[in-house]
Amino acid sequence: MNHITTSDGTRIFYKDWGTGQPIVFHHGWPLSSDDWDAQMLFFLQQGYRVIAHDRRGHGRSTQTPTGNEMETYAADVATLAAHLDLRDAIHIGHSTGGGEAARYVANHGKGRVAKLVLIGAVPPLLVKTATHAAGIPKDVFDGLRRDLAANRADFYWTFPIPFYGYNRDGATLSEAVRQNWWRQAMMGGAKPQYDCIAAFSETDFTDDLKRIDVPTLVLHGDDDQIVPVDEAARLSAKLLRNATLKVYPGYPHGMCTTHADIINRDLLEFIRG
Repeated sequence: MNHITTSDGTRIFYKDWGTGQPIVFHHGWPLSSDDWDAQMLFFLQQGYRVIAHDRRGHGRSTQTPTGNEMETYAADVATLAAHLDLRDAIHIGHSTGGGEAARYVANHGKGRVAKLVLIGAVPPLLVKTATHAAGIPKDVFDGLRRDLAANRADFYWTFPIPFYGYNRDGATLSEAVRQNWWRQAMMGGAKPQYDCIAAFSETDFTDDLKRIDVPTLVLHGDDDQIVPVDEAARLSAKLLRNATLKVYPGYPHGMCTTHADIINRDLLEFIRG
């Protein structure tokens, strides 16, 4: 198993397959790099080098009691990029991983990053504040913390239903996909996953987005029940200097799994363009 060790002693697990231009995948909360299986195998077959890590506190990385916030997440990615000497890389982030990728590109990516993709991503700011009326009330995120602390296994068994849109009329529940989501989530640590809720909901990425100048593709489903498109993608696209926004009618938050063939096609077109 491949690991790097960060300056605070945290061991970060990563996958590194293939050769060619590197594509770095940043997973969502509370999952792991395994959530990118459909994308990593596809782009490996297209001749790219594919890389994905388990965020600290998640998957096979150290279950850290500290450092579970965006500044450190991005610094961990910078350590990995330096270790692998990644240049001309495309960074693709989903949900919380979109925030991590944006912070990394804005603060550490100069000279190393060619393009950025944000999919169902949390920027610019999810939580509602006195100066950000478009956000989601903090009570919603307090509820996530409460449910995680009360019964994490049960909470994570229920969460994939809206995540993949399985609660919509006509949707077919895939028990395999649900169980794989639960498996990934339960691999991580309760404390870092609890802390990560504040990281993905309360971090303001406005300045990060304004500093990013590489071509950026913003993808979002308009039936995303986890990160609503109006509070996220539409605002992010206005803040980015060089953005292309694509909204998919009826697609859920977990569209990289439920509609992998369409998402992979559109990612490949952007990367090759």
